[in-house]
Amino acid sequence: MRDCLNHRAGFDRVLMTVAATFLTVSASSALAQDQARGSAAELAIEAAIPRPEPANVPPPTAADIKLDTTATVQDSAKEPAQEPVKADAAPAPSKVETKPSDVATTPAAEAPKSETAKSETAKTEPAKTEPATTEPAKADTATATPAAPAAPAAAPAAEPVKAASNVPAADQPVADRLKDIIGAKTSRHFDRKNERAAIEKFYGARDYAPVWTQGGSLTAAAKGVIARLKDAASDGLNPADYPVPDFAGATTPDALADAELKLTASMFDYARQAQSGRMHWSQVSGDILYPDHPVDPNEVLAKVTTAADASAALDSYNPPHKLYRELKAKLAELRGQGNGPAIEIADGPTLKYTPAGKKQAEVVVEDPRVPQLRAKLGLADNAGDTRYDAAVAEAVRKFQNSAEMKPTGILDDKTVKALNTPKRDKQIDVVLVNMERWRWLPRDLGAPALGDAYVILNIPDYTLRVMQRGQPVWTTRVVTGKPGTHATPLLTETMKYITVNPTWNVPPSIVYNEYLPALQQDPTVLQRMGLKLEQNRDGSVHISQPPGEANALGRIRFNFPNKFLVYQHDTPDKNLFAKEDRAFSHGCMRVQNPDQYASVLLNITMPNEKYTPERVRSMYGKSEIDLKFPTPIPVNITYQTAFVDDAGKLQFRKDVYGRDATMINILKNNRGKDLEAVVAHSQPSYSRPATTLPSGVAVANNGGGFGSSGPNFFERLFGAPTPTAPPAPVGRRPQRVFTR
Repeated sequence: MRDCLNHRAGFDRVLMTVAATFLTVSASSALAQDQARGSAAELAIEAAIPRPEPANVPPPTAADIKLDTTATVQDSAKEPAQEPVKADAAPAPSKVETKPSDVATTPAAEAPKSETAKSETAKTEPAKTEPATTEPAKADTATATPAAPAAPAAAPAAEPVKAASNVPAADQPVADRLKDIIGAKTSRHFDRKNERAAIEKFYGARDYAPVWTQGGSLTAAAKGVIARLKDAASDGLNPADYPVPDFAGATTPDALADAELKLTASMFDYARQAQSGRMHWSQVSGDILYPDHPVDPNEVLAKVTTAADASAALDSYNPPHKLYRELKAKLAELRGQGNGPAIEIADGPTLKYTPAGKKQAEVVVEDPRVPQLRAKLGLADNAGDTRYDAAVAEAVRKFQNSAEMKPTGILDDKTVKALNTPKRDKQIDVVLVNMERWRWLPRDLGAPALGDAYVILNIPDYTLRVMQRGQPVWTTRVVTGKPGTHATPLLTETMKYITVNPTWNVPPSIVYNEYLPALQQDPTVLQRMGLKLEQNRDGSVHISQPPGEANALGRIRFNFPNKFLVYQHDTPDKNLFAKEDRAFSHGCMRVQNPDQYASVLLNITMPNEKYTPERVRSMYGKSEIDLKFPTPIPVNITYQTAFVDDAGKLQFRKDVYGRDATMINILKNNRGKDLEAVVAHSQPSYSRPATTLPSGVAVANNGGGFGSSGPNFFERLFGAPTPTAPPAPVGRRPQRVFTR
């Protein structure tokens, strides 16, 4: 009986639990139906309270009930009374900010389950039997997660920091200062637009990280650049023009950034001046025309900063030519960095060499001073020979000429004094300006398609050489222009063809300054000289000389069209080639052996034709013959007053045009970047003013030529610039024959 009562009490307790659950569900449904009648605040509160979903909450079964023998009816009766209190406490989640997304995504089954969990937690075991009680926590957590995206929203603002992470932390302060300085509108470091643009591009690409320092210490590239700048004097440059900042004293980001840009600016200056010169050639004279070859700052930065040897990379902007490198070595010797002790020649009798003549034998004297003289003059052969022979006399003569003394070849007291007390400072200056002129020349003097063949003419030495594959192929003597207005210009052009049996079109300067005044004195002078005068309807005059043996251009003209209207040619005045100083022409260059010169050039450009001097001479006649080159040959007209000869001896030549004196004065008295600026000079004029001729002058066309001045001098000389040139005037020159 006692057992039955116990079972009945448990059964009653089960019924009361089911009833309480039913009442809770009914209350929830009623609240849901009253939503439409609630206020906005009530709706918001109700939306924030999760509601059960019948599909997700199965009704309790007998299997879910576990009997508790310790429970009493009174205990179970207290349970329904506690439920309303818990339901009233449920609106606490209303403190959470409600959003439309929150309302839409909030699961409705969570609150009753949590309430059930709370009610069951008053007892021990029933909470374990409801698996859904673990999900409300997950759902509640999910409802709070929509606020989490606020953290990723701040990520875009952090992107610049991520980009800057490419710069080491130790260099970041310097990078920040570099960015500020480079980004400023004005810069105290770079005054050239292309250099400033290169800096912005280079440092911007590396997040403004310094390239010359790492963690405040110099990089290998910086050490190489600094070493080259400090050694600029060996390259004939002035180290003061390329200041090196004090990195050791730079202890702050500001100081390091400033030193960084100063070193870069000095590197730019060195590269630019090493390649193109401290002064532009137009600063020296109006009769110089070389192709400019400026450096690209972008290329300088990329090349030097990535090179294994930054010093060698920066040094590569100096001229690569052999003659430049030889001058650099001799400059070191002149400065006392080599060549041993100075050699002194003792006083003694005058020494003179007399060559053999028709009625006189060769006279060679001996003197114990001759071995020292040979060493002084760089004569390596027969170093111990005491005879004052032809070789020694010739070396003395060349020295006298370079020292602006009368070149007699006689060793007298004045010559001995000049040998013992050389103007070493002046010689250094001469070497320096010659190194400077090498910077004006193209880096590649020759034509690659022809084995780097080219022609190089040295005005002060009065010699011409044909070079190929770095070796001299042929050499001859030349006559150049007289000092002053007839000086031979310095230029680089390409020889495109040669003309056999040329017509001499007299330059306007000679026509108006020499021949027309001569006509006033003697109206027949041109006829006696074999010259032909033409006058056009506008009164302009043209004078020419037909081809022939007596033509002023000789038998061959070598054409490299240029604005100065100069060329190389033969001459009937062969006697001038025997003179030591050969500056006699009006600017053009006369070649001693033109037939050999022509055959050498033709065999370089057309090797299969097998030209010989004899074949060239067989073309001599009265009709012009143009021999065109399939590939033009570069012609370089230079001014070398100091050079190293084939024997390795430093040679000096007279400054016939005063170019050395002008350049030395500019470098010593006008230092500054303004020397690199281009100076405008007046251009040559090919016009011919109207002229009134005196009576008795023979005129070839008697005023019946062109209505205007006709072809200008350039067109008459090198041909018209377009294929539709006007026809040549009657009687101007014979028919031209073109041949290969």
